Amino acid sequence: MTQAEIKLCSLLLQEHFGEIVEKIGVHLIRTGSQPLRVIAHDTGTSLDQVKKALCVLIQHNLVIYQVHKRGVVEYEAQCSRVLRMLRYPRYIYTAKTLYSDTGELIVEELLLNGKMAMSAVVKKVADRLTETMEDGKTMDYAEVSNTFVRLADTHFVQRCPLVPATENSDPGPPPPAPTLVINEKDMYLVPKLSLIGKGKRRRSSDEDATGEPKAKRPKHTTDNKEPIPDDGIYWQANLDRFHQHFRDQGIVSAVANRMDQTSSEIVRTMLRMSEITTSSSAPFTQPLSSNEIFRSLPVGYNISKQVLDQYLTLLADDPLEFVGKSGDSGGGMYVINLHKALGSLATATLESVVQERFGSRCARIFRLVLQKKHLEQKQVEDFAMIPAKEAKDMLYKMLSENFISLQEIPKTPDHAPSRTFYLYTVNILSAARMLLHRCYKSVANLIERRQFETKENKRLLEKSQRVEAIIASMQATGAEEAQLQEIEEMITAPERQQLETLKRNVNKLDACEIQVDETIFLLESYIESTMKRQ
Repeated sequence: MTQAEIKLCSLLLQEHFGEIVEKIGVHLIRTGSQPLRVIAHDTGTSLDQVKKALCVLIQHNLVIYQVHKRGVVEYEAQCSRVLRMLRYPRYIYTAKTLYSDTGELIVEELLLNGKMAMSAVVKKVADRLTETMEDGKTMDYAEVSNTFVRLADTHFVQRCPLVPATENSDPGPPPPAPTLVINEKDMYLVPKLSLIGKGKRRRSSDEDATGEPKAKRPKHTTDNKEPIPDDGIYWQANLDRFHQHFRDQGIVSAVANRMDQTSSEIVRTMLRMSEITTSSSAPFTQPLSSNEIFRSLPVGYNISKQVLDQYLTLLADDPLEFVGKSGDSGGGMYVINLHKALGSLATATLESVVQERFGSRCARIFRLVLQKKHLEQKQVEDFAMIPAKEAKDMLYKMLSENFISLQEIPKTPDHAPSRTFYLYTVNILSAARMLLHRCYKSVANLIERRQFETKENKRLLEKSQRVEAIIASMQATGAEEAQLQEIEEMITAPERQQLETLKRNVNKLDACEIQVDETIFLLESYIESTMKRQ
């Protein structure tokens, strides 16, 4: 756990949950697993506050707990899961792209609340969609429920582990902490709910949806409440499935850039056919015959079986080896080499960074060393056709930044420089780790800069919000145009310009955060895939 990662985790926890949760979370990240009283003592926080903070962190899957032999419960922070909070906008946007506004709001609610029952999600999303609709129109619960079922079928949402029924009925003393279990078969099984109703609009605080004032409303006893049909069944967003989708999108766009749109559509079809059957950590997809691929191509693609076979042969013969041939049955069996694809994407990212930081000539040397594996300085100068002095400067510059490494091969045991070969090489794994560390630092800097910009203009932002609230309330009561104009003039022209600049800067910083996170995702996926192969 590097300092850059800890700092980024601290900023994310503070931004999402506040100072107390951030204090407890960062303490657990730094120290590892600890029992409740030790956490309270070391952080100087009251036991009640520590309990509440741990509840929040467990609810959002950021902390796990386990019971030791002596019955002591220890809590451990999941740093990698904390860093996933950076990707929340991307998860939500993906859900919007695939399942429209309803899917977007379902995933957003699950991410904001950590875990939720399906009935609660459906009602909340239906209410939120009804709010945005024209007067007289409402969103049906059944429509939201259908989208939820589609998300579960494609594994974008999954059930949370539950306390087994046998544990509840056990007459002995309760365990220090419940053991949560889930059957693999039930992870995406949606309970049969008959949710009948429509989304409701929010009324003023004094009246409920029926228009009846609060004071006149009869008090309902808790006994009259109907039991929730899916009580105890909670759902969460399946982040691994989203990551699988991002990885597939990256592979498809890489194939499109290297070849053409048709070949990328063939690869997309292969990935889509194996997205449920292949686990997110598998190095290869399941073998698919060319006949199966032909039948599964999108309706608009009118290419013959012969043309498809030619494309598949081209893809299999490509030096990048994104697609491999695993057999000849069924017109030829093909797989996608996910590990090789991630390696190629990570290498392309490294090349791009070298080009942007050191220029095109350095990028030429970097690609050359990558291609030839090991080269002496003289060989680099000759192959790259760059003068000796410049080549030496560029090599040392990249060596000092850890993009390339130097390997010594002595001819004699004394390691005398005159009798030693010095070979330049690129260790992609260590270079990827170094770049990932820099990306974490970059994101932390971007978040701090955004917070500074907002803090500097806090007074102006508050004034702008007050004016907008006054205008909104006056429009609701049917105020005249002249009155609205007068209120708008409370913000002067220089202040308006300052607000525009702030908005532009914050949007730019937000966009940068998302772009850096795309690089982080690629590098993390490559490192994880390589570590599993070793």
